[in-house]
Amino acid sequence: MKLIIQIPCYNEAESLPITLADLPREIAGCDAVEFMIVDDGSSDGTADVARAHGVHHVVRHAVNRGLAAAFMTGLETCVQLGADIIVNTDADNQYDARDIENLVRPILEGRAEMVIGARPIEDTEHFSWVKKRLQHLGSAAVRWASNTRVADAPSGFRAITRDVAQRLNVFNSYTYTLETIIQAGRSNIRVLSVPIRTNPDMRPSRLVKGIFNYVTRSLGTIVRIFATYRPLAFFWLLSFVLGAVGMTAGVRYLILKAMGQGAGHVQSVILATTCITLSLMLFIIGFLADLIAVNRRLLEKIDWRLRRLENPPPRERKDAAP
Repeated sequence: MKLIIQIPCYNEAESLPITLADLPREIAGCDAVEFMIVDDGSSDGTADVARAHGVHHVVRHAVNRGLAAAFMTGLETCVQLGADIIVNTDADNQYDARDIENLVRPILEGRAEMVIGARPIEDTEHFSWVKKRLQHLGSAAVRWASNTRVADAPSGFRAITRDVAQRLNVFNSYTYTLETIIQAGRSNIRVLSVPIRTNPDMRPSRLVKGIFNYVTRSLGTIVRIFATYRPLAFFWLLSFVLGAVGMTAGVRYLILKAMGQGAGHVQSVILATTCITLSLMLFIIGFLADLIAVNRRLLEKIDWRLRRLENPPPRERKDAAP
């Protein structure tokens, strides 16, 4: 059983040695524990620092492609290197490395295929009130969209099996955390949350460039999640709201006209016609989006099977060897 701990990095030469020093060298149930750094186009020598501290594998992007791309590059490389379990953690030492064994244990025991570390959000001092509320909102949206019970969906501290790593696809360039959980839940992958500890904040988050930026990005991600993975419910909800507004305006005009006061209220007719037309359009779009979502899920299954053919599990390779 081979475990690879991957760390996506972008200009983390200062914090990386601290993070690496805390990583476990042995975990009960794993025959080998290896470290991998995904250097996402750093300009401060992060890759050199990783090699100097004995990291087993270093993968480097020529330019900065974003956290989600670095995460996916890490998964693909770990699979190619024969990993049975992959743990993802941050380079800024946000997560307590002692809890890596707690993440891996449910997978080794066959109770889960993806394990998400749940941070003590309310007790985290450097999280603002708004950020805490958005963290809870994002987790609630993911639970609804994925039909899982993940307590802390934005957490990047997670362990996944080789098979799950080959199933995941990320389209959001901002972050991978929410989207991968939804994909896992909708693919009937067993997802589990375990409580974890966190370390004091070493530096400001590079993903959060001000509270307004975080709010807009988070809300945009949540809306996109619903539109992508629950298109029928998303578009039909909008259709219902617009339809209700249109019907209310239309009924109001008819009442006023019956009372002999219809003149001067043409605006209500225009509003009713516009809203009902848009409502019908969104209703139809919901059907079309749902059909597209079905095709996407079929393509995801095909992609997963192709990945398994390209990189079969190490045990299958040995069995197939002459």
